[in-house]
Amino acid sequence: MTKAIRDKAEVALEYPDKFYVGTFERSSRFEAHVDHSGIALVLERPGEESSRKSVHMHINFGLFADILTELARTVDRIPKDDVGHRNELARALNVFENALSR
Repeated sequence: MTKAIRDKAEVALEYPDKFYVGTFERSSRFEAHVDHSGIALVLERPGEESSRKSVHMHINFGLFADILTELARTVDRIPKDDVGHRNELARALNVFENALSR
């Protein structure tokens, strides 16, 4: 089931001879779920065929764990006075941790 994106995501895909960039904002939707081998993430902007786009990613658990560890190492880049975003992230991580321990 997709949910509305309440903030923003930017995606860039670079090949030797091509570069694609896309922005997904409030008019876009996302889906995220865990399957037997990792996490799946879909970002989707609906609309006319000329403006419609989507990104589908699957990240195995080991890589996802490495990503979370790297994010933890760099979290001090979020300004200390950005309490709103810090609290949002802390709440989400708490929900994720509780779900893992069930």
